[in-house]
Amino acid sequence: MPDFIDYIDISVKTSYIPEQSSENEQYIFSYDITIENKGEENVQLIERSWLITDANGDITMVEGEGVVGQKPHLSPKAGYKYSSGCALKTPVGTMQGFYIFQTTEGQKVKAEIPVFSLAIPNILN
Repeated sequence: MPDFIDYIDISVKTSYIPEQSSENEQYIFSYDITIENKGEENVQLIERSWLITDANGDITMVEGEGVVGQKPHLSPKAGYKYSSGCALKTPVGTMQGFYIFQTTEGQKVKAEIPVFSLAIPNILN
């Protein structure tokens, strides 16, 4: 298993999409991810792994190649942004996971995606 690295910064902004949601059936959220390579070498994002948990404790694992159909290269001090979405059965949930990057030398390394909340507005006040 690849080692975790600390030179990749990941930030997340989430939004609830009420027009695509139907209360009591499914809640649709979008999330914008910004990935920044703070290191000194080129890396390529080759895999992702998500752990999605709803308020009932139901867990969904999502794993696959790249993100949104891409395997972006990040040079030192460069960034990459993308948007994606998630459907939950409850109005509140969390996501967390990791990305696997490959260095120019072929080494695979992991960058942790810290846990973040998905929640309809004003539900957690």
